[in-house]
Amino acid sequence: MMKKKSLCASRASLVLFLCQMISSLDVPLDSKLLEELSQPPTITQQSPKDYIVDPRENIVIQCEAKGKPPPSFSWTRNGTHFDIDKDAQVTMKPNSGTLVINIMNGGKAEAYEGVYQCTARNERGAAISNNIVIRPSRSPLWTKEKLEPNHVREGDSLVLHCRPPVGLPPPIIFWMDNAFQRLPQSERVSQGLNGDLYFSNVQPEDTREDYICYARFNHTQTIQQKQPISVKVFSMDSLNDTIAANLSDTDIYGAKPVTERQPVLLTPTGSTSTKVELRGNVLLLECIAAGLPTPVIRWIKEGGELPANRTFFENFKKTLKITDVSEADSGNYKCIARNTLGSAHHVISVTVKAAPYWITAPRNLVLSPGEHGNLICRANGNPKPDISWLANGVPIAIAPEDPSRKVDGDTIIFSHVQERSSAVYQCNASNEYGYLLANAFVNVLAEPPRILTPANKLYQVIADSPALLDCAYFGSPKPEIEWFKGVKGSILRGNEYVFHDNGTLEIPVAQKDSTGTYTCVARNELGKTQNEVQLEVKDPTMIIKQPEYKVIQRYGQVSFECIIKHDSTLSPTVIWLKDNDELPDDERFLVGKDNLTIMNVTDKDDGTYTCIVNTTLDSVSASAVLTVVARPNPPFDLELTGQLERSIELSWIPGDENNSPITSFVIEYEDGLHEPGVWHYQTEVPGTQTTVQLKLSPYVNYSFRVIAVNEIGRSQPSEPSEQYLTKSASPDENPSNVQGIGSEPDNLVITWESLKGFQSNGPGLQYKVSWRQKDVDDEWTSVIVANVSKYIVSGTPTFVPYEIKVQALNDLGYAPEPSVVIGHSGEDLPMVAPGNVQVFVINSTLAKVHWDPVPLKTVRGHLQGYKVYYWKVQSLSRRSRRHVEKKILTFRGNKTVGMLPGLEPYSSYKLNVRVVNGKGEGPASPDKLFRTPEGVPGSPSFLKITNPTLDSLTLEWGSPTHPNGVLTSYILKFQPINNTHELGPLVEIRIPANESSLILKNLNYSTRYKFYFNAQTSVGSGNQITEEAVTIMDEAMASRQVDIATQGWFIGLMCAVALLILILLIVCFIRRNKGGKYPVKEKEDAHADPEIQPMKEDDGTFGEYSDAEDHKPLKKGSRTPSDRTVKKEDSDDSLVDYGEGVNGQFNEDGSFIGQYSGKKEKEPAEGNESSEAPSPVNAMNSFV
Repeated sequence: MMKKKSLCASRASLVLFLCQMISSLDVPLDSKLLEELSQPPTITQQSPKDYIVDPRENIVIQCEAKGKPPPSFSWTRNGTHFDIDKDAQVTMKPNSGTLVINIMNGGKAEAYEGVYQCTARNERGAAISNNIVIRPSRSPLWTKEKLEPNHVREGDSLVLHCRPPVGLPPPIIFWMDNAFQRLPQSERVSQGLNGDLYFSNVQPEDTREDYICYARFNHTQTIQQKQPISVKVFSMDSLNDTIAANLSDTDIYGAKPVTERQPVLLTPTGSTSTKVELRGNVLLLECIAAGLPTPVIRWIKEGGELPANRTFFENFKKTLKITDVSEADSGNYKCIARNTLGSAHHVISVTVKAAPYWITAPRNLVLSPGEHGNLICRANGNPKPDISWLANGVPIAIAPEDPSRKVDGDTIIFSHVQERSSAVYQCNASNEYGYLLANAFVNVLAEPPRILTPANKLYQVIADSPALLDCAYFGSPKPEIEWFKGVKGSILRGNEYVFHDNGTLEIPVAQKDSTGTYTCVARNELGKTQNEVQLEVKDPTMIIKQPEYKVIQRYGQVSFECIIKHDSTLSPTVIWLKDNDELPDDERFLVGKDNLTIMNVTDKDDGTYTCIVNTTLDSVSASAVLTVVARPNPPFDLELTGQLERSIELSWIPGDENNSPITSFVIEYEDGLHEPGVWHYQTEVPGTQTTVQLKLSPYVNYSFRVIAVNEIGRSQPSEPSEQYLTKSASPDENPSNVQGIGSEPDNLVITWESLKGFQSNGPGLQYKVSWRQKDVDDEWTSVIVANVSKYIVSGTPTFVPYEIKVQALNDLGYAPEPSVVIGHSGEDLPMVAPGNVQVFVINSTLAKVHWDPVPLKTVRGHLQGYKVYYWKVQSLSRRSRRHVEKKILTFRGNKTVGMLPGLEPYSSYKLNVRVVNGKGEGPASPDKLFRTPEGVPGSPSFLKITNPTLDSLTLEWGSPTHPNGVLTSYILKFQPINNTHELGPLVEIRIPANESSLILKNLNYSTRYKFYFNAQTSVGSGNQITEEAVTIMDEAMASRQVDIATQGWFIGLMCAVALLILILLIVCFIRRNKGGKYPVKEKEDAHADPEIQPMKEDDGTFGEYSDAEDHKPLKKGSRTPSDRTVKKEDSDDSLVDYGEGVNGQFNEDGSFIGQYSGKKEKEPAEGNESSEAPSPVNAMNSFV
């Protein structure tokens, strides 16, 4: 949220100045101007009309006035001139009309009682003060009187009269005892407005001898005390006892008991009364009633409602208080006193009168000669006040005549005034309740224009905000004001400007182009003047990155951003607030240039953070809320209610959710009887639930605790609840997971999961274990055990089924009948091997085995499956035996067929089959021999090319490591590779299987060949390996190439080409520096050849077209080893994998064949590149 404020202090002060001109004087309050202009007197300070003074101190009667020239002062006392020079006790303050009457040095205040009035006079007129009535305050003593004790019967009403002495002003009354403690008041006992103490009914505890009324006189700061009043309350019981002691048994005695009485009003008396109050005062109406029980007071206004917001009840509703009363509050107010026996009421007729009050008070007039004006004096009151006028303190009827004025009731009309018309007029509005007196002068001035605003005053405002340029002026007649922009600008007009009556120019929406010099011109018939002011419009301050709403976990770190943009000529200050107050004085708060960071956030950091940016002209702010979240506080006040044998109600009060709503409550329990200190999960309820009905188990000493959960995590556990011990009962359930499995061939092991402590339901937990052989025994065999979860039955037949059951019991009885579980006694190894084992060879690596299942009785246990053991006896192609490594395949269940994968071709294997149960394996079937047929051979172990000549190469190879049968032959394929990286025609040669080398003849000299080599059996061909080799170069051709490279003509040609290139570069450089383009360059720019590429920026080489295959890197292993052999693992490289060769070779004609990009052949594999090094001579020839 972002707020924007305008800090236009000059505008605010100007508005205040305008208000002052409108509400008081038309003459600006400029000190220099006021020193020069004549002005009639104006009373600025005076004492109150009713002035009560302390007779022990000096009397100061204030009268201050201003005017030009300064006024002189005089006083009247009781309507006659008061000559202060003749009274040594009276002095007047210098340059003031304030009187000081010296009482402290022998004067008496009573001698100066009277009505005083002050007159301030100068050559322009006379102003007078109100009539000030001076009266010294009085605090007389109480008259001596003899006070009789008050004997009152219990239940009767009582009034203790105070009757304080009459003082000035009236004293404040209160009741106290001898210990100076205020007497307690209530609905029954209270003090009335007249100071009396009223008892609606007295009680024995009201008996005391120190009821004292005090009167405090505030002016003299004295307190007067009345004689203590004694009250003795006698009850009916004590009165009967006294009578009984003085009369014989035969006398008839007995006083009436305390009787209840209906209400009777003690004040005011009668059924009606009247009350007059003045407008604006506080209306106080009182009703105090007697009665038993004590009556209750209620107030109503007949025919209307009591005024809202101004009605108050005091003194236990016995006093009705209405503030700021007006004529509308007149009417009948009824108080009603009521108790259980009845009611009483009283009606007070209220009339609101009004002393005079202003409707329009006269205001000072400043006129030019020949002008017109009015003085208006309008007042109201009840009754309506009379209006009278005075001129310079003299009734206007007897004042010197002035032809320019005319009195018309409450208005004096002035026309064609002259300077001699200046005077001070007094308006007096009076009725029987008071009067109002107001001074207003008429000041006739003739003055040329004056501009009071300082010259060249600088105004600075923010763009798009109002600009107020002052032109405070004065002149008589009132000058006309015009504004201009710039030294020679035209007069400003139009809707984009607002011209105020006080001369101020307002630009409602100032823009940057509003900046400049503005000229204010003031003129009247007596002259003309002007003033210049400067306006600067600044860019507004903006928050371009505001703080954002943040949710942070407790003890985390949070940062608020506040990035601003502002006018470069303004210096902003950034202030951060928290909840509209200063940041805490805490080192965790780090204020940066454009951010606020809070480290180690705590709960108290939660709130609204505001970034305020202030400049001298504007202020902007942006706020964001920080919500600190945390795991909830633990619940508290756990309470258990509704205790039953198997259920209970748990309730709790949630802890503080820490700004993250509670999603659920987890209830845990502790069994103090069986597992003290261990808490178990009981249940979970939604976060809106604070009560849960819990199911209970017997014989458990429960304690509960509650954990609150919100999105942040789990709270700490609550304090445990009170403990609740449930009654014992027989078990509700039996052990679970009952099993019967033999550990030996002649036993049965019965196991179960024991009941937990709270599941026992009572003391003495035991287990009744029962068993019988299935389909054999009719009777159950049983045993009772305790504190165990296993029982072993011995002497059983091998692997027979048993019916088993385990039942829980305790001291209070048995659990329900358990369910029956089928178990088996112990297993033994199988007795027989599978028969009729047959093997079916599917191919050279896969065989299928089949067997007959064994009879189930011979398994003597749970049939788990069959295991096939098989192993290789020998390879038929090599006739050599190796270490026998048996392999095992397991076939689960009652399968009788299986597949044997991964066999080696052309080999002899054996296998047998065994049955498996839970105890182990049975005997093996007789070994079964089978053979796998031939397969395709593996790749030759190596291929090596040696002895290169001009037209021949020698090939040597090794037989396959895995022949997988009888080799029938080898297949050799080869093809040449030309200088365009293309493969030539493929030649195939079949070689007998007993050969291990071959010399290839009639090859081309200096030619690269690629060879493909593989072995064959009767089944087919195996994987091939590849190799490359190059025949050697003709020595005569090499010699010729060297001679050409060293010829003089060749060297000269190369030098000429280099010189031509250098000259072209120099010309291009000169032309480029001169900024011109040569025609060829323009043509190149206009018609760029797509085949011509510019120099690459990264390596400085000239680009040229190349096939994508040229850039492929060499694959790992593509180089031929130094012994010119290729291992079979490296024989899978393809021609496509060759990239830019390092060791390229050249043919005799100088063509480069070291790099080529051949397309993939249909052959399955490719060989490696030759490692023969290139010749420098051939490289130069190739360049040419």
